[in-house]
Amino acid sequence: MIALKISCRALLRNKIRSLLTMLGIIIGVSAVITMFGIGQGARESIRDKIAGMGSNMLHVEPGSLTRGGIRGGRGTINTLVPEDALAIVEKCPSVALASPAARITAQVVYGNLNWSTRVLGTTPDYMTIRKWRKSSGNFFYDTDVRYGTKVAVIGKTVAENLFQQTPPVGEIIRIKRVPFKVVGLLEERGQSPLGTDQDDVILVPFTTAKKRLFGKHSRLGRIVVSAKDETLMKTAQEEITLLLRERHRIRGGKEDDFIIRNMADIQEAAASSTRIMTIVLASIASVSLLVGGIGIMNIMLVSVTERTREIGIRMAVGARTKNILFQFLIESLVLCSAGGILGVLLGISVSKVISIFAGWPAVVSVQSIILSFCFALAIGVIFGLYPARKASMLNPIEALRYE
Repeated sequence: MIALKISCRALLRNKIRSLLTMLGIIIGVSAVITMFGIGQGARESIRDKIAGMGSNMLHVEPGSLTRGGIRGGRGTINTLVPEDALAIVEKCPSVALASPAARITAQVVYGNLNWSTRVLGTTPDYMTIRKWRKSSGNFFYDTDVRYGTKVAVIGKTVAENLFQQTPPVGEIIRIKRVPFKVVGLLEERGQSPLGTDQDDVILVPFTTAKKRLFGKHSRLGRIVVSAKDETLMKTAQEEITLLLRERHRIRGGKEDDFIIRNMADIQEAAASSTRIMTIVLASIASVSLLVGGIGIMNIMLVSVTERTREIGIRMAVGARTKNILFQFLIESLVLCSAGGILGVLLGISVSKVISIFAGWPAVVSVQSIILSFCFALAIGVIFGLYPARKASMLNPIEALRYE
């Protein structure tokens, strides 16, 4: 306690110098906390967006065709049919829902306004799988799919460009010159993790789309599947693979004519990428902590030189080597502790400012605060040890002669 009081008194004698010495630690700690906060916020944002798309969702898509040793890209062969979606629900125990989906880009007209957008032919289960809510009106129903009713549910982007200030529900739009009644408006969802505007879409019954818009012999773009639980994703994927190979008569050893994408894998890959980026950014930010440590060592060496006579007097009245070592080490730790506390406060503040003005979420965790503060203390010990040892090894007689 006495050594702490002496250290604080010595540092307060040169307030400006002590503050400038702490500046490197303050900047370093705040930078590390800010980088961790931004990275954690990015992971949470990506996780939320993918979860909003359906965290227990699988996409069954057309596969690739190999002919004459040349392999085409995804979608070069499409053997998916609506009956596959029905079979998946009926014969795969781990699957809760499955919905066919076929998509085109079409010009949509309302009055004297028009807009090019994605038109998706699907079923009501699609909205349940994607966790899509309505802003107004209703979704279409299974009866609309059964009878091929010309109804549509539109996204906010489509509504803004076609209807402007007019409430869209109940109005008639034309898709490829075919009239559709707008029965519902989808809740705004913003961009997907891939950067696609999720609100720039029109949903119509699959049978209506196939008959009126796509052509009778059109194939599915994909089948969207929801597993009963996130823990059953891999099981559901295996069950679907075995079922579709059987339905498509694919013999053993032959390549699948479909591709199954697991949203959990996509989520993990995205989280892993942001995690690596956060570590890289935090590592770069921690360099400023090392610079701050060098500044502390420099100032402590200057302090030892300035206080050489004081050290000699203390040794002459009975101070031991370890007492001198401990005193200067305490001064270094006090500098780093104070800088660490101020850096934590600054880092939290900067994170909040970035979150407010940049629209980017920042999540400051207790772990990042503890890690950066402990790193600051370690810097104090490492870079303060040499000056402290130098002070403790001074010859008392020569120290007393020093002017």
